[in-house]
Amino acid sequence: MKIISDTARSINRYIPFKLYKQERKSNSLTIMLPGAGYTTQAPLLHYTTAIMLNKRSDVLLVNYTYSQEELSSISEEELTSDVQAVIDSILHNHDYTDFTIVAKSIGTIALSHILKNPDFHSAKAIWLTPLLQRNNVYLALLHNKNVALCIIGDQDPCYIPEKFEEIKKNARLQPSLIEGVNHSLEFTSDILHSIEVLKDVMFKIEEFYDRN
Repeated sequence: MKIISDTARSINRYIPFKLYKQERKSNSLTIMLPGAGYTTQAPLLHYTTAIMLNKRSDVLLVNYTYSQEELSSISEEELTSDVQAVIDSILHNHDYTDFTIVAKSIGTIALSHILKNPDFHSAKAIWLTPLLQRNNVYLALLHNKNVALCIIGDQDPCYIPEKFEEIKKNARLQPSLIEGVNHSLEFTSDILHSIEVLKDVMFKIEEFYDRN
């Protein structure tokens, strides 16, 4: 395994990233878009990274970090530009043909725009706790054309029942609603059951990837 740590220049800042490359050349790339405070080292993304590496995919961790001040003012376009700067820096030197994009929370804002890129029209998309209150995220899921998996908890403030019922009608989307868990897909005060949920989510992600 080769690990490349670097930064990519976006409009207003440098965005750090880490690329895990297989020993043998891979034509598959998994792109990880974390949450604002839920980094690529947090459980859902850490273990998803491990699954994708076991599937012989290279994995790109887009490690943006925003201050509270930046988060309060950053636009959809600016966030997407930050993500795209990292992706472009990687695709400039690699010829991947198979893509999986995994986005958590704020990362789903960027995902809703990134999927419009022709490079990703055939990408597999994994939406973890999408921000359904954001119109662009909701519409992207509602009209999604990519094969996609969407996982959210019913105790997540971003879960909006009527919107979730609508996106469930999209035949290209595999929805999964987990009872009792919050925005981290965890029970607030039940560690062992949270671990069971994490395991179940990893099974769902691996099965989704293998079937598509």
